Amino acid sequence: MIEDLVKIHDKFSVEIKLGFYARRKQPVSDFAVNTWIFIPNSLDINRGTYQKADFYRDLKSNIRLITPSYLLRDIADKEKPPFSLLENALQQLASDPSRTRTAEYEYHIRMFVSIVKSSLREEIQHILENGLDEDLDYLVDNFDNCINNIAANFRSLKRIINVPSISRELMNYYFFGDEFLSNLFEQHAFKLIDGLKKKGHLTGDIREKIMALIHAEINYKKEKGYQVVEKESPNRNRNLVFRLSLLKKYAENELFLNTNQRRDGVWIEQVYLSIAAGLSMVFATAVAFSFQQKYGNFTMPFFVALVVSYMLKDRIKELTRYYFAHKLGRRFFDHRTDISLSEHEIGWSKESMVFVPESKVPGEVLKIRDRSAILEADNRNNREKIILYRKLIRLNRQSLDECSLYPTSGMNDIIRFNVSNFIHKMDNPIVPLYSPGNNDEIETVKGEKMYYINLVLQFKNEDQLDYKRYRIVLNRKGINEIEKF
Repeated sequence: MIEDLVKIHDKFSVEIKLGFYARRKQPVSDFAVNTWIFIPNSLDINRGTYQKADFYRDLKSNIRLITPSYLLRDIADKEKPPFSLLENALQQLASDPSRTRTAEYEYHIRMFVSIVKSSLREEIQHILENGLDEDLDYLVDNFDNCINNIAANFRSLKRIINVPSISRELMNYYFFGDEFLSNLFEQHAFKLIDGLKKKGHLTGDIREKIMALIHAEINYKKEKGYQVVEKESPNRNRNLVFRLSLLKKYAENELFLNTNQRRDGVWIEQVYLSIAAGLSMVFATAVAFSFQQKYGNFTMPFFVALVVSYMLKDRIKELTRYYFAHKLGRRFFDHRTDISLSEHEIGWSKESMVFVPESKVPGEVLKIRDRSAILEADNRNNREKIILYRKLIRLNRQSLDECSLYPTSGMNDIIRFNVSNFIHKMDNPIVPLYSPGNNDEIETVKGEKMYYINLVLQFKNEDQLDYKRYRIVLNRKGINEIEKF
């Protein structure tokens, strides 16, 4: 199964999060994602102005394991994983602080806080999308109790490793996790208040309960010397923002997979190029032999034939290379990325990018693109440019199970696509419009000039064949919104 989430990452970047879920009883799972990007002709993005290198420079991909899924109430239970696994790792470290035990201790801290983060996000989403209003108070109470229990359980672990055998450096790993957890509790509590407020479900009692949780975490961080938000910060809390970023990277490091990228089909490409060189040499040699037999050596016709055959040989070689390269591009990909973790080969990913004519786009994709009548009429003269970005993924179920002690359902491919190259030839973002005002005075109204880039994604996995369409609304100031159809 393939899941997707498309959202704005920043003013000039779109984030496409693809989740690839491998079946547990299937040794190998294959996935394919084809993305057609429809670009307005006025942006002047084409084969001549936007090369493959430009596209991949604008593309950034982070491949990581899907965070193991646990209910928040199970994380709060001291007798169940993942807390029981974490506690056991700390007990073993205190007794034997070897390299192996240290690595396991740090691994379980990172996995625990990452699991808590994912669970908090899912719990808040469930509360906000809960259709039973009578259960809202119960769900918020459960959220509050679980956070308090998780915090108390994790903070009680400090005494296990507060022993002479544990160095300050090892203690710091625990404190990093503690600080990250406290930040998670505070941030997600704010998100819950904001979400309930937008839904119109934020009562006084609920607000008071969640704010009490927030104040408790802020006071705890001050007590421990952790950084907190300062309203009157002279440098706009830049140090806090920087530290939050470092803590996030540290905590989620165990989920990121090792990747080794290389060109795809290199050997086949060399074989085809050798064939092209051989064909051109056959032609030149045949011409030379035939003229030599007819006119003999050291004659003017033979000399002219050699020159002409040499000229044509190079052209034949280049044309044959072009033909083979075109055929090769259809069958092979631009890059192949081998994916591994802890010496386990999890699978591989392949990707390719090419401009395609509309005649090569499947009818189903054009139907989902769904141009309006005026756009269809304009497209006859100013055709949209279409980029096809292909992605092929293969995952090995056994390797996924062996690379982690936690249940692993698959991997996420988080793609960030920067659109800065698309805005160079855009018009001014503000267009003056005119309207009759009072006493028939002419009033000038500011209108926004927007451009629309359409994405049609096709997902293939076993019996799954799904299509999704998104529209990026942007101008010279950046991305305004992403619409889902």
